[in-house]
Amino acid sequence: MINRFEMLTTGIAQIQKKIQKIRRLKMNSFGLKGAHVMCIYYLHQNPEGLTAADLSRKCVEDKAAISRILSELEKNHFIYYEESSLGKKYRAKVKLTLEGEAYARRISKVILKITERSSQGISEEERKIFYRVLSIISENLDHVCQELESEP
Repeated sequence: MINRFEMLTTGIAQIQKKIQKIRRLKMNSFGLKGAHVMCIYYLHQNPEGLTAADLSRKCVEDKAAISRILSELEKNHFIYYEESSLGKKYRAKVKLTLEGEAYARRISKVILKITERSSQGISEEERKIFYRVLSIISENLDHVCQELESEP
């Protein structure tokens, strides 16, 4: 049982550190931070736009971090805000500018290449099983967190 715990936590930590290193090294060449890249990526995947709350959920970042990231992206002309019905910026949909789209296409090519390289030696069936199991573990850990939060 302890061996499984060590394999899970060490494996996930190692993968996360390598992903962060790749994002830092590769995205520095674009003049972007890893968190910027994730926002650009999700906005590219959702051309109809996303709100700051949507990006917060998708990027797994808190709202304050997303607000700072969006401010930097707007300052660098990568994004713009659609007019919202309530006039509140945080409720408005965010979209990529033409410059943001150009970066998104370049970033997508890099992501595809890295994803393909990281999947070498893994069959399609193994990949599907891995992602399914990873999702189940994540959901189970969500339940554990909820239980721990409700304890006195």
